[in-house]
Amino acid sequence: MRLDNQRAPRLAYGSLATLCCTIERMNRLRLAGLTLLLCALGLSDLSAAPKKKKDANPAAPGTAPGSTPGGAAVDPKSFVIGPEDVLLVRVWNSPQVSGQVTVRPDGKITLQLLGELQAAGLTPDALTQTVYDGVLKFEAHDRSEVTVSVLQVNSRKYFIQGEVSRSGSFPLLIPTTVLEALVNAGGFKEFANPKKIIIMRGGKQYHFNYKEVIHGKKMEQNILLQPGDQIIVP
Repeated sequence: MRLDNQRAPRLAYGSLATLCCTIERMNRLRLAGLTLLLCALGLSDLSAAPKKKKDANPAAPGTAPGSTPGGAAVDPKSFVIGPEDVLLVRVWNSPQVSGQVTVRPDGKITLQLLGELQAAGLTPDALTQTVYDGVLKFEAHDRSEVTVSVLQVNSRKYFIQGEVSRSGSFPLLIPTTVLEALVNAGGFKEFANPKKIIIMRGGKQYHFNYKEVIHGKKMEQNILLQPGDQIIVP
C-alpha cells in the first residue's frame, strides 16, 4: 500500500505534463493556422488592389474632349478644307451639335443649332473656332471641348492614267512630286514610254522625262503636284 501511494503522485504528475504538452502543441497549431490565414488574406488584398485601381480609371478612350480616332493625317493648322472632305465635329457633351458631315460643293456644312457654316477655305483649327463661337450662344464650353477633324480628304487629289500598275485618284495630303506620284502608282507597265509623260494642269501641259530625272538631269521637270493634276503615262 505504501508503494502504491508513492506511485500515485508520480502518475498524476506524468499525466499533467502530458496534458500540458498536448495543449502547447494545439496552441502552436492554432497559431500556425492563424498565421497562414492572415497571409492568405494579405495576398488576396494585394491581388484585388490593382483591380480596384483599374476600375477607378475613366470609362473609355476616345470619349475625352479633343480625341479624334481614325482621322486623316493632316495638319489642322495648315490643311485647307475643300468640297467633299468628310469632317468630324465634336462638342463635349453636346450630341445635337456633334457629328460627321461632308462639305458640300458650295463649301458649306450644316450643323444642328448652328445652321450653315462656311468650311471650304478654312483650316480645321479655324473651323473649330467658328463652331466654338456659335456654340457659346447656346451653351458654356471651354475651347478645348470643341474640335473639328478631317476624317477623309476628297478635295485634294491628283490622278494618274495610262501605263502604270495602279491608275486612278490619289489623295494629296503632303507635298508630292511627279516622281513620287509615279512610285505611288506602283511603277510602269511593260510597254510604257516613261520619256513622254505629260502632266495636265488646267489648260497647261508639263512634260516629264522619267529617264532624265532618275539620272539627275533637268530636275526642274520634277514639279510638285497640285490638286486636280492629271498625270498621263503613254
